[in-house]
Amino acid sequence: MRSQAVAAAILLLLVAPGGRAEVKEAAPDHLLIQDSRTIHAPPDKLYAALADIGHWWNSEHTYSGDASHLSLKAEAGGCFCERWDNQSVEHGRVIWAAPGHALRLSTALGPLQSMAVTGVMTFTLKPAPEGTALQFEYRVNGSGASGLDKIAPAVDGVLMEQLQRLQRYAETGRNAPTKKP
Repeated sequence: MRSQAVAAAILLLLVAPGGRAEVKEAAPDHLLIQDSRTIHAPPDKLYAALADIGHWWNSEHTYSGDASHLSLKAEAGGCFCERWDNQSVEHGRVIWAAPGHALRLSTALGPLQSMAVTGVMTFTLKPAPEGTALQFEYRVNGSGASGLDKIAPAVDGVLMEQLQRLQRYAETGRNAPTKKP
């Protein structure tokens, strides 16, 4: 069952729709994805929305198939976890929490987890005239055999879709619908 979930996650990464930020760097042993956008919500509201991950993350990019099983405890050591039935997975761990300012996680998402790579995802929030300037960065490092350059565009696609969903949730309070094939 676990191998089926990993295979499904890989497939979803490869066919994921969504916007594109910029893959700033990609080599077999590392990747760097960055995005910046203005969210029409104040920093504290955006930070609260970040932590309410089960309301904006796409269910298609979960092991259980249901984003309502996701939780994110926005404090140092807090778990970005998914729990359902008698199963659970830790997607990441909070390594820096500054409410209204920054949230950083140590995370290797989806199939990256089984590749034994290290990832750091940072959300930096700054007040802006129209709400919040959100700076997003995801750095992943591994061995040269990881082939991160080959999957960087798919990782970018999945993450940009999630950021679009976060933006909609923070600005409107509504979930973005999950697309059905």
